[in-house]
Amino acid sequence: MRERGNHPNRRGVLKTGAAGVALASLGFPAIAQGKKIKLGYVSPQTGPLAPFAEADNFVIDGIREAVKAGIKIGNGTQPVEIIVKDSQSNPNRAAEVAADLILKDQVDLMLVASTPETTNPVCDQCEVNEVPCVSSVAPWQPWFFARGGKPEVGFKHTYHFFWGLEDVIAVFTNMWGQVATNKSVGGLFPNDGDGNAWGDKQRGFPPVLEKQGYKLTDPGRFQNLNDNFSAQISAFKAANAEIVTGVVIPPDLTTFWNQARQQGFKPKVVSIGKALLFPVVLEGLGDAGHNLSTEVWWTPSHPFKSSLTGASAKELADGYTAATKKQWTQPIGFVHALFEVAVDVMKRSKGAGERASILDAVAKTKIDSVVGPIAWGAGPVKNVAKTPLVGGQWRKGGAFKYDLVITDNKTAPNIPAGGKMEAIG
Repeated sequence: MRERGNHPNRRGVLKTGAAGVALASLGFPAIAQGKKIKLGYVSPQTGPLAPFAEADNFVIDGIREAVKAGIKIGNGTQPVEIIVKDSQSNPNRAAEVAADLILKDQVDLMLVASTPETTNPVCDQCEVNEVPCVSSVAPWQPWFFARGGKPEVGFKHTYHFFWGLEDVIAVFTNMWGQVATNKSVGGLFPNDGDGNAWGDKQRGFPPVLEKQGYKLTDPGRFQNLNDNFSAQISAFKAANAEIVTGVVIPPDLTTFWNQARQQGFKPKVVSIGKALLFPVVLEGLGDAGHNLSTEVWWTPSHPFKSSLTGASAKELADGYTAATKKQWTQPIGFVHALFEVAVDVMKRSKGAGERASILDAVAKTKIDSVVGPIAWGAGPVKNVAKTPLVGGQWRKGGAFKYDLVITDNKTAPNIPAGGKMEAIG
């Protein structure tokens, strides 16, 4: 799709606000009259990836409140509409709803979060249809390389902020170094975007672990929603693996860990990406979640605040708990940050209907967000901005059944640690 012109919104001309009337009476052109900024947002609100989107309603309600008076563009103010779509944890569905947002709703800027199975098909739709898009909550390598990205070229319409495999590998091995083990590692890498990237023999875990003296046992790819991990458990037991790592969806982690315990497999360290991010998954494990570890992208103790509302990470997390009676969850910060970027971009653009201007503003983004600084241009490849990563363990006790304790911050010393790694009892 080519860039839209400056035609009025098809739902009709909006009533001019008092500010617009005042500006017009003073002789300034109220350029925003009759226009509405449309932001599209796609995430997996249902299906096996639903824990990623558990806090979406809370975050988006807060954003709507923050922009209820509209966004000032030039001499006028444009109202904002946020259109939310559910990918249903399905890449095909993600592509379909993205196409609807582009072709039917005619969004000005697309936002998408949570795993390559969601971000990649949405970003591909935006690239083809020439719509500006900002994505997050997927390691940058499976977002970039799985879409055919070339470091020297990059993409034209799609931009991404998050951490990379180099960061999670450093975080995990830093945590493992705090526990005495035989350095034998069992790998759980499914046949999906994350699993193929994490297990990749050039860009993933294997070459780094080998260089650091770890022995990796990788039984091969398995399909998501696997109901039997006996083959993997047998391979890990045969290798006397005292460490298990990988990146699996929440239901598969629960199945694997329950079967491992039933079959007498007791590693000292289990560091799993994706599934172990969420309190709801740990609660489902009963007492078996103590000292399981994961990557940590965002917590209430992160020393950042929102560029949009001024709320600190702690205030944002506390607000979620107060509103929902639920424990904070890591995607809160990154979904909020997506909208921080969106509002900042629109303020610096020519406004609704001006996709070329919006894309230019995306590329020139430089903000301090609730997840840390976000700015494109410094790499590691074109279209990617990195955010900090640390590591942590889930411990029983506290206000909720489990608390996530940061146990290694060597990769981001400005994020405070709360304890040291402990072996699984």
